[in-house]
Amino acid sequence: MFRTLGGGDLTPNRTKTAHPHGVTELCEEGGRLYAHALRAGRVPRTDAEAAPCLVEFALLHPDPDDPDWLRPVPPAVALTQRLTPIEREIADRRRSAIELSDLFEPFLALSTHVATATHSITVLEGSDRINAALDLATAECQTEMLTVQPSNRFTERTVKQGLERDTDLVDRGVRIRTLYQHTVRYNLKQLAYVAQLANGKVEYRTIDELVERLIICDETVAFIPIRDDQQVALELRHPGLVRYLVKVFEFMWSRAVPLSAGAPYETAPDGITEIQHSIAKLLIEGHVDEAIARRLGMNVRTCRAHIAKLAQALGSGSRAQLGYLIAQSGMLERDQ
Repeated sequence: MFRTLGGGDLTPNRTKTAHPHGVTELCEEGGRLYAHALRAGRVPRTDAEAAPCLVEFALLHPDPDDPDWLRPVPPAVALTQRLTPIEREIADRRRSAIELSDLFEPFLALSTHVATATHSITVLEGSDRINAALDLATAECQTEMLTVQPSNRFTERTVKQGLERDTDLVDRGVRIRTLYQHTVRYNLKQLAYVAQLANGKVEYRTIDELVERLIICDETVAFIPIRDDQQVALELRHPGLVRYLVKVFEFMWSRAVPLSAGAPYETAPDGITEIQHSIAKLLIEGHVDEAIARRLGMNVRTCRAHIAKLAQALGSGSRAQLGYLIAQSGMLERDQ
């Protein structure tokens, strides 16, 4: 199933059948020899005869300078090669799930014309209905509101609405915790908004990636968008679903950086900043510039500028070479 980096299958059929196992069940001899090859840089081709699976699974490839030797493929590169088709399949299934949601949405709406507290899941269509439901939930909020706000969604109108809503909550003694992306640290309007509420009752943290907007009130009701245009949302009151979303929020919160802690884009000794490290990870995963920019909450031009600086720091002369140098640099191992 797997092929070598050069595209040629170097293992005869008889070897495959004589040494059968999957890559996730790497044999003891194969694991030992691969580890030795990584430490030594290369191994004699004859040593690999005891573990032909290493060539079959493209973990070893011929040394271009000496055909009698084999060099190891970096584990980060090998892992990416195997994860890519799996992630592609996951993406296809997600698209199917969205199509199913769109198919059944009209039927769900038939039973959700009137939103009441007894509904576990309510479909809200249109900004007016969404805002009305949010206003009701925040008016009823007594203890804490958790919010996830992707940094690329701010407009003057939304900032003003958020300030009015949050000021009322703070005045009633409600605690607010909000997650932004790191790029919000360079958004002057949003920083001005944050400064008006930095009084101890409101906490702000930032993280490199956020998936979508999320609002949770008192761990009893949550709101999530289900369309990119933000015109359709779900109001969730099922206790199990809300508890799950609270755990997702706490997971991200524990890994986020307080906004008051200063800029998180510190430059490592190798000259690579934290944001460039995040971009490198997404590049290896196969994302295009537009997708990377969207996930990190920045515009495409800024994203490409960071990619250019990353390439310069690693000495890359092409986009294809950049992926290889990222894997070779070991920077991805910082996430492990």
